Amino acid sequence: MATAKNVTARKVIAKKVTAKKVSAKQVTAKKPITKPGATQVLLQSARPRALSLHLGLNTVSAAHYEGWEGPLAACENDARDLATLARQQGYTPTVLLTQQGTRAALLKRLRAAARSLKAGDRFLLSFSGHGGQVPDTNRDEPDRKDETWCLWDGQLIDDELYFELSRFAAGVRVVVLSDSCHSGTVTRARVPPPPPPGQRPRLMPDAVAAQVYGAHQKQYDKLQAAVFKAAAAARLDDPDAALAQVAVAGPSAQALTLTGPFRPAVLLISGCQDNQYSMDGEHNGAFTGQLLATWDGGRFGGSWAQLHGQVRAAMPASQSPNLFVLGPPAAAAALAAAPAFRG
Repeated sequence: MATAKNVTARKVIAKKVTAKKVSAKQVTAKKPITKPGATQVLLQSARPRALSLHLGLNTVSAAHYEGWEGPLAACENDARDLATLARQQGYTPTVLLTQQGTRAALLKRLRAAARSLKAGDRFLLSFSGHGGQVPDTNRDEPDRKDETWCLWDGQLIDDELYFELSRFAAGVRVVVLSDSCHSGTVTRARVPPPPPPGQRPRLMPDAVAAQVYGAHQKQYDKLQAAVFKAAAAARLDDPDAALAQVAVAGPSAQALTLTGPFRPAVLLISGCQDNQYSMDGEHNGAFTGQLLATWDGGRFGGSWAQLHGQVRAAMPASQSPNLFVLGPPAAAAALAAAPAFRG
């Protein structure tokens, strides 16, 4: 039989156990309210975003280039290696290799980035593959041509790229690395001399370019007309006129230009001048390989302009990488002076 003392002791113990349960419930109830990770989430959301897109095409679709495939060796490696570098510097990279590098895939991702990135954010775009040309239907001079990137299922005209970049918000920093021929400036009158024997230039031959344009003239003329109309509706300068300003201001150095309400700061470092070839390699293209060597696993600590200068100084005279910028002059100059890949 339980004594009065035992009953009292049991009641005390029961009260303590009940108190502990209540206390545990209170702590559990408080957890969703206090949200210990909320501050961290807010800080992360306030940090600038950095996205990158890397295209490397070792061939193109013969069905869209009149039987020409333009085999190259190192473009996919360029894209992978630059994506690795970008990831190490805080970018979220996307890689499109050869058959993935379609017009639709590139434009979709460019437009998604333009919609999502805000002032203070960064976007890095790299292209390794063939460069080409199509007749410029928006100009009076019949011998002028628009530069292109040879994507898997068709060419992306420089007017289109310019217009897509103009969609980014003010304060966004955009860097374009183009390891292809016809990527130096937009001066289009000069013809490169023949490439060195035994080397692969990243260039669609003129005869192929003419054949491709002839077979798809309606498509390419329509694209140019659409961009011209869209640029006028957005009160942007005619892309050809705007890019020509860059060429006149400084085709072999830095050129600042304000093209209508072009909002982002854009910097382009290309593989060569317009009268030169961007050469392919076994693992990387000549330009991308030298850029990675200069970067030296992150030991390089200079600006984009200094990176361009050191890469150019280390390359042969037959291939001189170019740099130009677009956008509000102060913002464009600040981008050129920003730490490469870090700012």
